[in-house]
Amino acid sequence: MFNKGKELLKLCKEQNKKISEIVIEKEINDNKISYDELMENMKFVLDTMINSANSALDKEITSVSNLTGGDAKKLEDYKNEGNTICGNLINSAMAKALSTSEVNASMGRIVAAPTAGASGILPSAIITVKDKFNLSEEDMICGLFTAGGIGEIIAKNATISGAEGGCQAECGVASAMAAAAIVEMVGGDVDTALNAASFALINVMGLVCDPVAGLVEFPCALRNASGVINALVSSDLAMAGVKSLVPFDEVVDAMYRVGKAMPESLRETALGGIAATPTGEELKRRLL
Repeated sequence: MFNKGKELLKLCKEQNKKISEIVIEKEINDNKISYDELMENMKFVLDTMINSANSALDKEITSVSNLTGGDAKKLEDYKNEGNTICGNLINSAMAKALSTSEVNASMGRIVAAPTAGASGILPSAIITVKDKFNLSEEDMICGLFTAGGIGEIIAKNATISGAEGGCQAECGVASAMAAAAIVEMVGGDVDTALNAASFALINVMGLVCDPVAGLVEFPCALRNASGVINALVSSDLAMAGVKSLVPFDEVVDAMYRVGKAMPESLRETALGGIAATPTGEELKRRLL
């Protein structure tokens, strides 16, 4: 039905439909599933996301390795004190993203969106926007279908693997998915959604994957927190009318080429970047 952003754009314009509507039709046809079954499945995904984004806000959740944990609660408490630098919305979004990351590191249930290491970005984004604009559960579900469409295009034409493309392919793609979802949720059109997705990828192009001790904890969780802010910033840029000079499909291709050009040490091997610092190496020895 579509493999490229330009094909999705053409379908939306020809049929006067939103991205989510096109993706829903595709899922029904590809999986031979009814509309009601599909909505029930996505409702389960949404509920799982909401739970993971909130689980660590009022209690400390520690990773299996004991390397990380409790940061979501720290940020939520800091926000509730009412004297933050960036304000409640940004701090709340970061806390929710950290919460899902901590649930993931503790072997709890999360939704890989598109991967476990980047799983905090999309849930936080859609919850934050839903709360700010008093949107409905249906709006959130439509946002998830939009995000899925963008993620599918990137997976087909580039990669969502940190081992293949660095963290730009995980947190970057999650931010792009979230940015497009946000735009549709607040009433933006398909051109604007693709611009937002482009910005989110451009903003972190070249981001390496360097997990300390090879664990999906640090700096992964921090990049989930910054990743949701990337999505929010990118959606605002696009909604303001700022356009990407380079089309979405070309941005995706560029991201893939950049990932392939990265040395192996910066692609999830824990041999470079933060993981290769003296402290990173010491933590690895201590844990392993």
